[in-house]
Amino acid sequence: MNSCSVEPAPIQYGDDHCNFCDMTVVDKTHAAEYTTKKGKSYVFDAIECMVNQMKQKNNEDKMAFILVADYSHPGTLIDAKTATFIITPEIKSPMGANISALPDTKTAQELQVKYGGELYNWEQLKDKFKK
Repeated sequence: MNSCSVEPAPIQYGDDHCNFCDMTVVDKTHAAEYTTKKGKSYVFDAIECMVNQMKQKNNEDKMAFILVADYSHPGTLIDAKTATFIITPEIKSPMGANISALPDTKTAQELQVKYGGELYNWEQLKDKFKK
C-alpha cells in the first residue's frame, strides 16, 4: 500500500548539491531544505541560499516543510518558521551571510552573549533579505 504523505527527504551530506548555488552540501550546522506540498524536496548548503531562492520564486505558500539545520545539534533539521536565527561574523556559514538557526530564543540568546550578532525570527529574516 502506497502512502500519500509528504515528507522531507534526508540530506545526503557530501553528495547533495545546493539547489541555489550548486555547491556540495557538507555543513551540517548551516544546511536547509524545503519540501513542496507535492512532495519534491530541495536542499541548500546555507540558509541564505534557501531564503534567496524562495524570495526569487515567491513560493512559500507551496511549501509543506521549510527546514533549517539546528546549529546546536548538527545534522538535525528544525522548522524555519519557529526557529530563531542569529547573524554574527563569529559563526561562519558556507556562503558568507553567517546565518545560524537555533530551536528557541533562549538558546539563540546564549549564543548571542558569547558571539554577539543580531537575532531574527523567520519573518524578520525574510524581510532582511528583501532589501
